[in-house]
Amino acid sequence: MNDSEESSAKHGGIQVIARAASVMRALGSNPQGLSLGAIAQVVELPRSTVQRIINALCVEHLVETLGPAGGFRLGPAFGQLVTQAQVDIISLVRPYLSALSEEVQESTCLASLSGDKVYVLDRIVAERELRVVFPIGIHVPATATSGGKVLLAQLSSEAQQALLPDPLPVCTPKSLGRAALLEQLRAIKGRGAANDQDEYIEGLCSYAVLLDTYLGHYSISIVAPNSRAAARGEAFQQALQACKQKIEEMIGRTPRVAQD
Repeated sequence: MNDSEESSAKHGGIQVIARAASVMRALGSNPQGLSLGAIAQVVELPRSTVQRIINALCVEHLVETLGPAGGFRLGPAFGQLVTQAQVDIISLVRPYLSALSEEVQESTCLASLSGDKVYVLDRIVAERELRVVFPIGIHVPATATSGGKVLLAQLSSEAQQALLPDPLPVCTPKSLGRAALLEQLRAIKGRGAANDQDEYIEGLCSYAVLLDTYLGHYSISIVAPNSRAAARGEAFQQALQACKQKIEEMIGRTPRVAQD
């Protein structure tokens, strides 16, 4: 094989990987599944090309069929990879999460989206008399927390409609209804940041930003009693944005996929 042929082969291999990644990202943004035609439209590739990629991913159990209803979704092997990646994200983010907690003197947490719930992967509890303590591994309604909202906001509107229950769970009198939440998610998507006040637990509020990394999407949050947070909302948001920038510079944002 001459240099020209070797270069062409490398380019072809990279293109196949990039296209497979774009298909998996499309399915990741639509956990309810997509038809072959819908995938082709999202990734802007010919249907026949998508079919070949899907077939290869199914063999590796990275994608699975939805059965008689048709369509495809991410498979069990992808879930195993995510679990392994979460160990990496925890160890990578923990120093920044700890520094953020020390800076604002409040509890902080790292979370991911699990269905319509937020899954707390790690947390730092502030060392002060009145502090917010919550267990690692807790599943909290994503619709009532700032961390859940920034993660829901990055989903497509179709995925949001399919994922969110109707009616939404009511945790407190201030929990949002479905229509109000969907409207709020559109605004959150534009700024990549959210907050909640008394929506999950009365007397508590939280602020969160979205982490966009090659390991996936996560949220980092500051959780505090209303009595202390009332006058510090802007400071919390600035601290979160600075923390987000440091983490994304270290881990790297999700790369754009070439589609040539």
